[in-house]
Amino acid sequence: MASALSVLILMSHPEEIRKQYYDGIRTRFPKLTVNLVDHHSKVGPHIASVNVLLTYGTSMADHVLSDATHLRWIHALTTGTDGIDNLPSLRPEVLLTSTRGIHGTPVSEAALMAMLALNRDFPRAVRNQDRQVWERWPARLLEGKTVGIFGVGLIGAALAPKCKALGMRVIGVNPTQRDVAGVDRMLAWNQVPQVIGDMDFLVLFVPSSPGTRGMIDLKFLEAMKPTAYLINLGRGDVLDDDALIGILKEGRIAGAALDVFREEPLPQNHPFWSLKNIIVTPHLGGAFDEYPKRALPIIEENMRRFLAGDIDNMINVVKH
Repeated sequence: MASALSVLILMSHPEEIRKQYYDGIRTRFPKLTVNLVDHHSKVGPHIASVNVLLTYGTSMADHVLSDATHLRWIHALTTGTDGIDNLPSLRPEVLLTSTRGIHGTPVSEAALMAMLALNRDFPRAVRNQDRQVWERWPARLLEGKTVGIFGVGLIGAALAPKCKALGMRVIGVNPTQRDVAGVDRMLAWNQVPQVIGDMDFLVLFVPSSPGTRGMIDLKFLEAMKPTAYLINLGRGDVLDDDALIGILKEGRIAGAALDVFREEPLPQNHPFWSLKNIIVTPHLGGAFDEYPKRALPIIEENMRRFLAGDIDNMINVVKH
């Protein structure tokens, strides 16, 4: 089976990153046919024979799936599979797995960075450095503040004890009620209106789904206290952009840090770029230097099980 299997790696990352995946699979599975392309427009020479596809949702296009008539398994190199599982040409028989489990550390650290940067107005210091302006102001402390973590999965569970170590009160908001280390109080979504006014930071790890799109709307934002900050490291489409822009322009909350957006890359003329009380980062939360090193063991173990026909015991199965 292995000798006949064709694997395609489709990703737009720099060559040195793409090559780590290519070399890792080729070294451990030398009988496989492995090809690598950096854009979906270049899959033509390989796609008709591909059995296994490794990719990101942001790298995909529907024609890849419609042309991959022998495709049996897609592995998403992310936790979420949006951009793949919503494509019209994804056939029911194609197995879909993800790289869930490696993002707790990097994304929780990104959340801490955002909280510290917002609380200490770090963007203002950087702007002043560019202008060679000496200006001082008192920092706000994280200690004693209340953080609401919306979506307490692996990433939220990694953030909670770090916030507790800094002396924060932690409220978790999650559909599933369970005990999580570092969470002082766990709430269901319908309980949020009772406590949203107590939160100094609202950190979103909410996945994209029909039920979550646009859920952070004007009513939600208006319930936040004026000194609170919003941080989104989940998915951009859970947020009503126009409502947030209006709230930020009017100074009705202290600020926001956004790493994910409805449209990526964020268009150059988007109002988010010019607002001084917002930090914009280009979907960097889950990107870190050891990503291939931590992703490859999941891919390799799944490849072993796939080759052995042990489909039922593959890791992080999203669709079977």
